[in-house]
Amino acid sequence: MKKANKEALAISSCITSFVSDYAPKHKTDSSHTVKAYKTAIKLFLDFLEESKHVSPSSLGWSDFSRENIEGWLEWLKEGRNNEPSSCNVRLASLREFLKYAGERDISVLSCYQCAASVKKLKAPRKKVSGLTKDAVKAIMAVPDTATRTGRRDLAFMVLTYATAARIDEILSMKISQIHLEGKKPYVNVVGKGRKTRTLYVLPKASLHLKVYIQEFHGNKPESDAYLFYAKRTDTHRQLTQPAIDKRLKSIAAVAHESCRDVPLNLHAHHFRHARASHWLEEGINIVQISFLLGHEQLQTTMVYLDITTDDEMKALEILETEEDKKVTPKWKEKGNSLSAFCNLK
Repeated sequence: MKKANKEALAISSCITSFVSDYAPKHKTDSSHTVKAYKTAIKLFLDFLEESKHVSPSSLGWSDFSRENIEGWLEWLKEGRNNEPSSCNVRLASLREFLKYAGERDISVLSCYQCAASVKKLKAPRKKVSGLTKDAVKAIMAVPDTATRTGRRDLAFMVLTYATAARIDEILSMKISQIHLEGKKPYVNVVGKGRKTRTLYVLPKASLHLKVYIQEFHGNKPESDAYLFYAKRTDTHRQLTQPAIDKRLKSIAAVAHESCRDVPLNLHAHHFRHARASHWLEEGINIVQISFLLGHEQLQTTMVYLDITTDDEMKALEILETEEDKKVTPKWKEKGNSLSAFCNLK
C-alpha cells in the first residue's frame, strides 16, 4: 500500500478524535448514538473506496463533495437496500462529523456546507407505536415483586413511564439527580446535547423510587452511584440497554398472554411514546409536552398525535393502582482498507 498523504492522515486523526473523544463527551451519553456516527462515516468511506476507488494514499477533503454525498445516499438506498429514513439518519451523522471538522479547521468548512446542502430522501412518515392503558397495566403486573430483579424491573418501568425519559437518560441517571423529599418530587434528566430538564414525579411513582432506593442503595446512597446498576455490589457500573431489552422482551411475552395489546418486541421507548400520547389526552399543551420530552423542535413532538387512543383514558390511574407493589504506521499494514485506515474497522 502506498504511503498515506498528509491530508489523509489529518482526516483519519479528525475522525478518531470525533468518535472517540468529542461525540461521547460533548454530543451524547448514548453509546448507540456514537455507534451511529461511526457507522455512517465508515459507510461513506466504504462508498469512496468501492465506487470512487479512493485509498489512503489519495483520500482528501475534496472527496467529501456534494456529488459524492448524493452518490453515497443512492448507494445506500439502491446498493445496500437501506430505507430512506435510515439514509437520512446516516446523512445527519455525516453532517455532524463535517461540522466538527469545519469548526476545527475553517478550510474544511466548505465540506460541511456541501453536506448541509444535500436534500434528505423522501421517506414515508412512520406511525409511532405506543401502549394502551390495558397494555401498560398488564406489563406492570408481570414483574415478580417477591424477587429482587422483579422489584428493580418494576421500578425501572414505573420511572420510565412516569417521566417519558429516553432509556439512555434513565440508565445514566445517578442518585444526585433524584429529589423525592419535597412537596413536589422531581428528577433532573440529562438529555441530548447534555441539556438538563426537570421532570416532576407523581406521589405513587415517587413512593416506588423511595422503596427501590432504600433497598438497592441503603440509607445513605452515594450521590454518584447509578440509580440502576449492573451488579449487585457495584453501584458505579451502569446497567446496559441490552440487559434491559432482554428483560422487557421476557416481560412482554408474559403480558401478551393476558393482553394482546402488549407488543412482543416491547422496548423502553414504548413507555415514552405512551406517556406522550397520554399527556395529550389529558389536555397538556403540545409545547409543554415537547419540553418534557426534551425535543428541540416542536415538529418532532407532533408525531405523537398519531398514537392517541381513547379521549377518556387517564394514564395516571395506571400508576396510582400500583400502590401495593414494591417496587504501527497504518500504511505499512497489508490489505488495510480505507475505513480501517481511519480506525473504523
